[in-house]
Amino acid sequence: MKRNDLIVKGWQDYELIDSGDNRKLERFGDFTLIRPETQAIWAPKRPHLWKEANAEFRFIEGKGSWKKGETPEAWQMSWDDVQCIVRLTSFKHTGIFPEQAVNWRWLGEHLDTITQPKVLNLFGYTGVASIVAVQHGANVTHIDASKQTNLWAEENARISGIPERGVRYLFDDSLKFVEREVRRGAVYDGVILDPPAFGRGAKGEVWKIEEDLPRLLAALKKILSPKAHAFFLLNGYAAGYSPQSFLQVVQDFFPKVKGEFGELQIGEQDSERCIPAGIYVRFTRS
Repeated sequence: MKRNDLIVKGWQDYELIDSGDNRKLERFGDFTLIRPETQAIWAPKRPHLWKEANAEFRFIEGKGSWKKGETPEAWQMSWDDVQCIVRLTSFKHTGIFPEQAVNWRWLGEHLDTITQPKVLNLFGYTGVASIVAVQHGANVTHIDASKQTNLWAEENARISGIPERGVRYLFDDSLKFVEREVRRGAVYDGVILDPPAFGRGAKGEVWKIEEDLPRLLAALKKILSPKAHAFFLLNGYAAGYSPQSFLQVVQDFFPKVKGEFGELQIGEQDSERCIPAGIYVRFTRS
């Protein structure tokens, strides 16, 4: 595996305008937001622009909330042919992780080499990767343990023009679903997973990445097609883990594959600075 740190420099509907003092100033579509960012320990370069932000997420006495100006409850933005609804959630998230744009591009380009691929998207969140996969010819099974998030994903698919038959959205625990798929003898041409460090499944199941990721990878090994061009994409945001850690746990179960791993970073507008925003491991079978 080759280390390759990937940088997203923004696009028409997204940019990292400035960062510093443990915060970041971003534009999502027509609105600019300030959000906490523990990696940004440097000083902002353009402090005057922060005063123009439409909303800011703040932690007060351990509780987070948005301070909003004239900001709607939801609005629309795009990435390529994908349309997304942006919302200001109570966890500071917006429904889109911009650093994933490099993986969405890779996903689309690779799917173009496979005929009628069958793709599994675990911890699928608001479904951008699922939409990209369908747009490049895949039949997708999308799993998330949040009913609200699945509805959001379905909404994004509708406004992106995805037919209902293109994605199967399931409210389920990812680990239990995959283990059932093993028993059923299911096979997928591609697997995407974006597990949290800690979470709860559809029926309250507890997910702890340090315990459950190896178990999940063991099951995924049995349902990922052995054929050429089958692919695997793991994203991570777990605090304290390095790209090397994720690589080595993947290699426990897929020891002979060739691919790449590293950090996902967001590049600041008109600057060489970047914010580390996640880690990834991805490979295709040869």
